[in-house]
Amino acid sequence: MASKGKPQRRRGPGATAPNGLDSVFGVHAVKAMLERGEAPREIWVQDGDAGRRLAELIEQARSRGARMKTLSRDELDWLAQGASHQGIIAFCAPLAPEGEESLWLRLKAWTHDSPPLLLVLDGVTDVHNMGACLRSADAAGVHGVIVPKDRSAPLNATVRKVACGAAENVPVYQVTNLARAMERLKEHGVWITGTAGEAEHSLFEVDLAGPTALVMGAEGKGMRRLTREACDRLVKLPMAGQVSSLNVSVAAGVCLFEIVRQRLVGGKG
Repeated sequence: MASKGKPQRRRGPGATAPNGLDSVFGVHAVKAMLERGEAPREIWVQDGDAGRRLAELIEQARSRGARMKTLSRDELDWLAQGASHQGIIAFCAPLAPEGEESLWLRLKAWTHDSPPLLLVLDGVTDVHNMGACLRSADAAGVHGVIVPKDRSAPLNATVRKVACGAAENVPVYQVTNLARAMERLKEHGVWITGTAGEAEHSLFEVDLAGPTALVMGAEGKGMRRLTREACDRLVKLPMAGQVSSLNVSVAAGVCLFEIVRQRLVGGKG
């Protein structure tokens, strides 16, 4: 007898992702992955005109050894689970954060070229928030995102999906001791600005045009005590409504683009 429950979409043949690989959805995300130098293991393309439309991207992937499959739109839709795949899904090895030494090596180059802009995430363990933060960081031109080793969301397929290509483009640096890493950033001339609802000064009252590391804490708990104490200053977002706080990824976006605005006009004015 047929079930009276919600009908289930049937998996088409070949619609199960390869074991141990992350799914990367959409043209921009696949391009970012290839530009980063990452080689996909497999690439699935929607049948019909998608192969012609995406011929250049497909050839780049094939030249790096990717196997190609052509599948129906229903099969790609089922795998994407609501993500915009734009007719292409790539499968590759999971992302891994870069080490701390890589951060210090790159910081020298950033300091030489322009004032570095870094995003520090303290205790952001939700993968959807992590992906959204990476997307905002990429849009704002952040040089790198710094996370603690013991309290951070993994860079898994969900993060990549939410980030829409930003996870492949923005370096994520994992540090063993976040407070100690922040002190070392200060030694390199980077000002550490933390966000806290009880801060005296508004985000819009401080000068953020110089070398800056913006620190965002986890929703609810905020920054840990040692992280807070390592900040040079604390700022808050002025809240005019009944809601007392914003989602961490939304707050990060607002703060980052205030920094971008200040750099464009040459200061907080």
